Amino acid sequence: MSANKTIDNLMEAFAGESQANRKYLAYAKKAEKEGKQNVAKLFKAASDAETLHALKEFEIAGKVSTTTDNLKDAVEGETHEYQDMYPDFVKVAEEEGNKAAVMIFTYAMKAEQVHAKLYQEALENFDQSEEIFYYLCPICGNIETSVPERCFICGTPGEKFIKY
Repeated sequence: MSANKTIDNLMEAFAGESQANRKYLAYAKKAEKEGKQNVAKLFKAASDAETLHALKEFEIAGKVSTTTDNLKDAVEGETHEYQDMYPDFVKVAEEEGNKAAVMIFTYAMKAEQVHAKLYQEALENFDQSEEIFYYLCPICGNIETSVPERCFICGTPGEKFIKY
């Protein structure tokens, strides 16, 4: 068996663990809404465990590079998503009449364009020492460098944004 098969296995494990992380977070939110706090805590703990697995698998696979290379990779990935992936997804959802999917794909597409721009700016200002804060819209995933009055993508009030 070759080392390439191990790398393939690490990446398959990374994908599975990453998906399990998000799935368990979704399950935790549902359990919270149903008042099942103990179950919600279990799902959150399992989600964090899956994240630990995924991060180590990604690292061992050699996928974490220099910060500059990681920024370049992020720009490329986000650009692919907003230019190629999500426009196709929106089109299919429209054809199938799935309005909820059209909305979430459109939100994501617009947010990914912002993400690509922010990564590019971070690359261009790589040695900047002044601290920057980022503000995340909890509805559509838009990220701003200052709190907006309202999210330009989904209209969420700025006071709901999460500071990083």
